Amino acid sequence: MTAAQAADLLEVIEDRHQRRATILTSQLPVDTWHDNLGEPTIANAICDRILHTAHRIELRGESMRKPPPPEPTDQPGDQP
Repeated sequence: MTAAQAADLLEVIEDRHQRRATILTSQLPVDTWHDNLGEPTIANAICDRILHTAHRIELRGESMRKPPPPEPTDQPGDQP
């Protein structure tokens, strides 16, 4: 995330912090957010505001986006 994008995200979060509910989704684990938010001061502020009062739901398991297995193809000589 660029510094400008992180600053924009911080602005949105600050406007909503302790006033409105905010739902965030991420494919990144929470423990990597700080590194991916870029500038450390802004990353600290974002993480503090989001994680302080958050209700977290972490999904584990196989991805639902995995393509289905290929259909079996009939081989010559196969009997129905």
